[in-house]
Amino acid sequence: DCNVCILMLDAREGVADQDANIAGYILEAGRSVVVAVNKWDALDESQRERLKSELDRRLHFLRFARLHFISALNGTGLGALMRSVDDAFAAAMRKLPTPKLTRALIEAVQRQQPPRRGPHRPKLRYAHQGGQNPPIVVIHGTSLDAVPETYRRYLESWFRDQFSLEGTPLRIEFRTGANPYAS
Repeated sequence: DCNVCILMLDAREGVADQDANIAGYILEAGRSVVVAVNKWDALDESQRERLKSELDRRLHFLRFARLHFISALNGTGLGALMRSVDDAFAAAMRKLPTPKLTRALIEAVQRQQPPRRGPHRPKLRYAHQGGQNPPIVVIHGTSLDAVPETYRRYLESWFRDQFSLEGTPLRIEFRTGANPYAS
């Protein structure tokens, strides 16, 4: 029911399986997220490097979320954490104008076209916002059922970079209109 989740991890325990499961639930619910690693001051330099690589490996699907290393006991890093929560909420509620979305889509397709599957290449015509919290970008075109998941991820990262949507998941929906000449 929240707008922004703070995924709190214990630095001494690393990323437990339960932490990764909770992160998956946050992503499925479409909630904005900020990752906080507590007890950071209790680790030495080699343990910190090992934990950073473990975070990158186990929580790779949350790369869009900001990561903060904090100490709740000493109160260090909490101000930056709360600013990231505010930024994630603002990104989740951002209005994305249709002309800007369509221009960003055209630029993304010019940089990298969707791969051809069968006799036709998918054509992405225009985009508009389909919802907020999380932001949903609806793309209209033809043969969009042939767009692979890798291209969907490319578009997600492209729109995330173009509209500064850090901290919130972004959903891409494809809609193909009925062909009036099919019969």
